[in-house]
Amino acid sequence: MSLSLYDITVPVFLRNFANLTEILKKGEAFADEKGIAHKELLEARLIDDMYPLTGQIQRASDTAKFAAVRIGQVEGVPMADEEATFADLHARIEKTVAFLNTIDPQSMEGREEAEVVLTTRNGSRTFTGTSYALNFALPNFYFHVTTAYAILRHKGVPVGKPDYLGRLG
Repeated sequence: MSLSLYDITVPVFLRNFANLTEILKKGEAFADEKGIAHKELLEARLIDDMYPLTGQIQRASDTAKFAAVRIGQVEGVPMADEEATFADLHARIEKTVAFLNTIDPQSMEGREEAEVVLTTRNGSRTFTGTSYALNFALPNFYFHVTTAYAILRHKGVPVGKPDYLGRLG
């Protein structure tokens, strides 16, 4: 049995959002326990030219949503990037997960060689459905999820590889 574009994207995003939710809960609990202002964690960055924690969650959300939109040619769900609290981030993830749960696997069927155009402020790049999923969407998603994890870990939140990987199997 071969893997479909749906199989390699949507379930992967959903699983990682579940893990990320638990990591964020640990971050919030850590801040509360240590008397650290939530803002200190939410605005934390690994380095000045990177997005803060809030931006990492927003970019992971956008990457997952746009993979479904671009590959499956479905209508997207706009989100304003206004998250400023842990509750906001949880709501963003929940809204993204709810959207992903509406994606019909059939929408991505046969789209392996379909043209997918990614337009950014630096120009545009054309992919096939497969190359977009494997060479942009998944690596970009994991970059932002990993960076969110690393920000919290760097700030002292007691999370480790098992938190990042979640329940295996």
